[in-house]
Amino acid sequence: MTLSDAPAAPTNARDVTVSELSQQLKRTVEETFGHVRVRGEISGYRGPHSSGHAYFALKDEGAKIDAVVWRGAFAKLRFKPEEGMEVIASGRLTTYPGKSAYQIVIDHLEPAGVGALMALLEERKRKLRAEGLFDPDRKRPLPYLPRVIGVVTSPTGAVIRDILHRLADRCPSHVLVWPVRVQGETAAAEVAAAIRGFNALAPGGPIPRPDVLIVARGGGSLEDLWSFNEEIVVRAAAESGIPLVSAVGHETDTTLIDHAADRRAPTPTAAAEMVAPVRAELVAYVAELGSRLRGATFRGLEARRTELRSAARALPALDALLQAPRQRLDHAAARLAPALAANAGRHRARLAAAGARLQPATLSNRIALGRERADALKGRLSRAFATLEQRRRDRLAGAWKLLRSYSHAGVLERGYALALREGSGEVVRRASELQPGDALRLVFADGEVGATTSGAGPTLPGEPAPKREPKARKPGPAGQPDLFS
Repeated sequence: MTLSDAPAAPTNARDVTVSELSQQLKRTVEETFGHVRVRGEISGYRGPHSSGHAYFALKDEGAKIDAVVWRGAFAKLRFKPEEGMEVIASGRLTTYPGKSAYQIVIDHLEPAGVGALMALLEERKRKLRAEGLFDPDRKRPLPYLPRVIGVVTSPTGAVIRDILHRLADRCPSHVLVWPVRVQGETAAAEVAAAIRGFNALAPGGPIPRPDVLIVARGGGSLEDLWSFNEEIVVRAAAESGIPLVSAVGHETDTTLIDHAADRRAPTPTAAAEMVAPVRAELVAYVAELGSRLRGATFRGLEARRTELRSAARALPALDALLQAPRQRLDHAAARLAPALAANAGRHRARLAAAGARLQPATLSNRIALGRERADALKGRLSRAFATLEQRRRDRLAGAWKLLRSYSHAGVLERGYALALREGSGEVVRRASELQPGDALRLVFADGEVGATTSGAGPTLPGEPAPKREPKARKPGPAGQPDLFS
């Protein structure tokens, strides 16, 4: 007997599939743990998935449970999950049949006490400081007298009324308010969008661009002010191209935006005092400067007037200034007549000396010398002209010979004749152009004669010429026989 032959133990249990068993377990777990609050440390968090859901785990010293936050619930979380953060998660337990595991579906998430928030705050502060967002070199001075002031705060709280009242008391300015929530799930995103929105305004546009920004909120607990500790708000404040004043909470409250802002005000009212000077003080200061300017101008004029008087007293009298030039003029006038007489005498002596050298023999010699030079030049010119003329004659004769050799007259001189049609004067170049009886004129080197064609037509090269009966030659001119009859 083998094991396969052993009878099965009797049972009334129904066979179930794995899926059916998983569904039964899922219903049991969800009915038993419909709502739970679990305290633990976040582990394995890498941010939301591309689908928008977030997956991580909660752990303590002895256990670990998978957790999931669906996309809709994740968007409503007041505190976003961070690695190592100790939290209290509220939700329900369920199973994941694909892995035979159970997990908690989180609907609400909050830090596990103030200590956890402080630890998270310090960790975020170290991270942002390491990135250089809190460096003092990045902070800019506030404008002395801003024309437009932008305020990011709740439009219904006491903060905006305090700011507007203090600005009106000190120096009325153009104020632009960007209304935002300062507490709650969407507060951080709204504050960051307001800061970037003010910076996006174009200078000179329809909406004036603020010269300075105030981000303000009243006092509250650490949880109430947590929106101003979010990275999105801190980074927007650090990136702002407009100088920014942080006025969040009371004097003892500190948030991360205080470190990224260009200035921190202990209260919203103090922020208004920072950005706007007292108008009455400005008027008094300007009046004082005007009085000092008038006094300085008067004293300067008096000093210049005194210096001018002193300089005038030091100047010599007019007659004293002209005495020396007048004396030099008198001396020059006294020397002028003798100088003119001496100059005329020198020129007269030079003229007499030149006249003495002008003798007839000298002139004759110079004329004879000039004539000899002219005759010599004339002879050279005649010889040069004759030589040039002979060269031109030789060149002309050579050209004429060359022209004769290339012209038809030269060809006729060598014994050829030119056949022309009688009447038209057209040149006959081939025998095939002629018919018996055509009248021609034959041009020779020494004259022309008339001729008439005869015969049976032209003879092609290589063919024997047709025999012709000899004719009696007619006498030509002067009793000579005619060669063409």
